[in-house]
Amino acid sequence: MKLHYYPETDSLYIELKAQPGVETREIAPGLVVDLDAEGAVVGLDFDGASSKFDLTTLETIALPIKTTKAA
Repeated sequence: MKLHYYPETDSLYIELKAQPGVETREIAPGLVVDLDAEGAVVGLDFDGASSKFDLTTLETIALPIKTTKAA
């Protein structure tokens, strides 16, 4: 899973799978979901992210993750 923030559009993209989406659906105002060929969710895009979320911190709880450095 990867989080991508785009300040020029103030959008936050949560990539759940490293697969291309083949279909995009707006499921609520400002929330778009990307689906793969089988209809599984591959990502979520939130418009106006800085007004909806605290983007200054990121906390994980009990996730089996590897630590990586930001590019």
